[in-house]
Amino acid sequence: MQQQDEMSFWDHLEDLRWTILRSLAALLVFMIAFFAFMRGEHGLFHGVIMAPTRGDFITYQWFCKAASFFGVESDFCDTGFTIHVFNIKLASQFFTHMTTSFWLALVLTFPYLMFEIWKFISPALYENEKRSVSLVFMFGTGMFFIGCALGYFMVFPVTLRFLATYQISEAITEQVSLESYMDNFLMLIFIMGVMFEMPLLSWLLSKLGLINRGLFHTYRRHAIVVLLILAAVITPSGDPFTLMIVFVPLYLLYELSAFFVKPAPPEEADDDENDERLPATVD
Repeated sequence: MQQQDEMSFWDHLEDLRWTILRSLAALLVFMIAFFAFMRGEHGLFHGVIMAPTRGDFITYQWFCKAASFFGVESDFCDTGFTIHVFNIKLASQFFTHMTTSFWLALVLTFPYLMFEIWKFISPALYENEKRSVSLVFMFGTGMFFIGCALGYFMVFPVTLRFLATYQISEAITEQVSLESYMDNFLMLIFIMGVMFEMPLLSWLLSKLGLINRGLFHTYRRHAIVVLLILAAVITPSGDPFTLMIVFVPLYLLYELSAFFVKPAPPEEADDDENDERLPATVD
């Protein structure tokens, strides 16, 4: 008999209460730690969050070395590149300090929060379900961090550099506000983290019987076009190299999602193959 049958409603409620309290406590502890180490020349804000505003950022160095390897000139080799971020609201720096500490703590405690959720729901599962769900949680957590890392090291710096240097008229002086910088920083990084959960979402939808591998096979060409458009939106640069840096991981996510879903039923798979083999007819 499962533990769920042995626990009353109030036992479950008490268990949920402690799950929430432990999660909030962990989030608070890491938030305080990040708040303490955020300020100063060697603090997290200057050394990590503001790092893409300087020409010595590691991604710019990678692109410069890649360009040198292929014998082409690149603006990424300009070590004097600097973006000046300004603040016009009196309390913005303090609230940015608070909110940044919270979001960093949320990202770092994400595995522990997933563990707490897993520990709460696991008594209601059978042993084979526990093994499947635990692997899914670990995989989803890893993919989330990979997406956030790609957003920080690739998507955000390239987007920032393009938008900050784009000029429609020489009469306009480009200045980046603190709020605008942080909004784009958090949005792009978390969007990439969420997008890397696509294989996990596909797996769940497949378990519910809503999709199968035939869907990915049928709409692969459509997906390539959509992903190219999405990559162009994320990195609004005319550089094909930059576009492919974003497109290739997104397309690999698509193929990985197809791998995790159930195969198409035999009759549906046969129909898809026949559709591809039929020659185009002219009326």
